Amino acid sequence: MSKLPTPFKRSAIAILVTTALFLLAPLLVSSFTLHVLTIAFYYVILAASWNLLAGYMGQFSLAHHAFAAIGAYTSGLLGYHWGISFWVGIPAGVLLSALMGWGLGRLVLRMRAIYLAIATWAFAETVHIYLTADYKFTRGELGLSVKPLFGSVDPLPYYFTFLLLTALILLFLRAIIDSPLGYFMRAIKDDELRARSLGIDATKVKIAVFMISSAIAGLAGGVYGHYVVLLSPQMVDFSEMAKIVVMVVIGGLGTFLGPVIGAAPVQVALTYLQGYGEWSLAVFALVVIVLMRFSMEGLASLFAPLWRRMWGDRG
Repeated sequence: MSKLPTPFKRSAIAILVTTALFLLAPLLVSSFTLHVLTIAFYYVILAASWNLLAGYMGQFSLAHHAFAAIGAYTSGLLGYHWGISFWVGIPAGVLLSALMGWGLGRLVLRMRAIYLAIATWAFAETVHIYLTADYKFTRGELGLSVKPLFGSVDPLPYYFTFLLLTALILLFLRAIIDSPLGYFMRAIKDDELRARSLGIDATKVKIAVFMISSAIAGLAGGVYGHYVVLLSPQMVDFSEMAKIVVMVVIGGLGTFLGPVIGAAPVQVALTYLQGYGEWSLAVFALVVIVLMRFSMEGLASLFAPLWRRMWGDRG
């Protein structure tokens, strides 16, 4: 029997095949559906990068949406006030998100459980308050006007951009998970004291992963900002963080597939449920309860048997 491919190769094949299939979507769906799928890809990136931190390392941060907003506002503000191109603005947003992730990580990652969640939530709320209050600079609730990435808001080029970006980031995350850093992450999640006794510098690992996760969120936010072209402090509303958490939990916390198959359906469902007004959240909550009732490990657990039949094990 031929040797089975490594977990990274298996995931890479699945990602590339899925990406190729999604390349055909513009031939089959409307512009509005392309827009919905583009936003869904944005949330796949946020969910997958948050899952790296919370699912694989057990660090339950509630500031991930804030780093996406930092990436978006950094590029937007540089363009709005000083006319700086997004070619500089987006990398600047990624860098600032990574640096703030490093700083926040050094402050809070020694905390555990609820204390870490509260500390990161406080950071996100501080960002939210600043973006709202400093309206002379950030434009506050008036909204910050951002130049579109491709000169227009036609969803087609943004669809391809986010599809490619999602595929590349998922490959990058898979590589991290299968690297020594990934093994250290799982060891810290399973038993941090034992991991330290084996010589793993848990603090450095946690800060490194926090920086990587924050930088990815900043990148997604930066590109997203140049698509929606009008930024508001709503990006840092707690409902955004709650949405990311729900996406990952529905898909399967701590699994590579979970955020991918959880984020897109949740975003699509929420988009089309908006037509029910205030009832939309009630309907969505009912769907979540039913899903959790029949599959507490998330949708990924439903695909595990198929995956084992395809590759011979879980991967």
